[in-house]
Amino acid sequence: IHIDGIELGYKNRVLFERHAVGGEYGAGWSKVGKGTLITNFIPEDGSEPTIVDKREFSDDHNVAVIYHNPYDNIEDLAHYFFKRCLEAEVTPYIVTKKTVFKWQEGFWETMKKIFDENYKTDFEKAGLLERSGGDLQHLISDAATMQLIRWTEGGFGMAAHNYDGDMLTDQIAQVHRSPGFITSNLIGKDDNGRIIKEYEASHGTVTDLWLDHLAGKETSMNPLGMVEALIGGMNHAAILQYEGDSSKKDIHDKVLNYTSTLRLAMHNTFRYGQGTRDMAGPTGFTTEDFIDKVAWRLGRYLSDQVEKEAPPVLEEPDRSYRRGFDNIDMARLHREFDKYDKEGTGRVGFKDFAKMLVKMGIAPEKKSEEKGPDV
Repeated sequence: IHIDGIELGYKNRVLFERHAVGGEYGAGWSKVGKGTLITNFIPEDGSEPTIVDKREFSDDHNVAVIYHNPYDNIEDLAHYFFKRCLEAEVTPYIVTKKTVFKWQEGFWETMKKIFDENYKTDFEKAGLLERSGGDLQHLISDAATMQLIRWTEGGFGMAAHNYDGDMLTDQIAQVHRSPGFITSNLIGKDDNGRIIKEYEASHGTVTDLWLDHLAGKETSMNPLGMVEALIGGMNHAAILQYEGDSSKKDIHDKVLNYTSTLRLAMHNTFRYGQGTRDMAGPTGFTTEDFIDKVAWRLGRYLSDQVEKEAPPVLEEPDRSYRRGFDNIDMARLHREFDKYDKEGTGRVGFKDFAKMLVKMGIAPEKKSEEKGPDV
């Protein structure tokens, strides 16, 4: 997340695509002793089983761990990653540990193939491959950790396996000054091929603060990443609803207006030096004070978008209320009315009515109000 006027860790955008399926996170494991471990693969088509691995355990205490990396969706991941990089105008890199973890070679090969066949020309035209030697570059995960510290100008994107993605995004959060300035969302497809998304704050950012809050301690949590997750979820839901039912456009527009105004209110609160302590130091706002300030500013911005008074509804008064009309020169009154009844329909539009009252010097004037500063 970047806020104009505030200096953060990276000067330009940094994107990260994490293959968030399989790997260590879906591992099966067991504590075992001495013996033999055999990992068998039994094909679904009934063909002969394959021994994937066989090893002898000589220690009395061992932990056997089995996991796999499902690769069917890497092509979808590649397309999504390269499209995002093009849209954000950043240079893409692929990160693996394939020099040691030989099974990760397929991840790099698939990403490179999709890039060469579909995106390389577009990246060349945009001048986005100059920093990477004119081609898609592979980075060993060890090297990626060092580059994340060096490349503070930003302007790059990385794609990696599940575990590497977990660790490297945490590092990006720290380099960028605060985990609160990182957004995260899971991407998938429904049965109809539509993109579905689950938004979240950068994980692991609030646990300690939540425990402090439960203990009654004062906290100063930067909620920007969490609110961006809520904004992303609301926008995505509104877009999906509108795509499925065009009659919901009014709801779609209201949601997107609200979320964009909320983002502006949060960003401006930081710009005015009213941020949480990760940004403003010891004098920064507590969690509650920051939320109150954003809420005040949001309400102020939303109220400015709405007319304070609705236009009046003009109706002819009931004849029973025409007391005092006996002394009125009705013929002259009709002549004055006809000046503004341009269509001859016996009705006067609001604009002509307003002109008439102004000319007569009886148009109501609104009280002058001075708007206070936005701080």
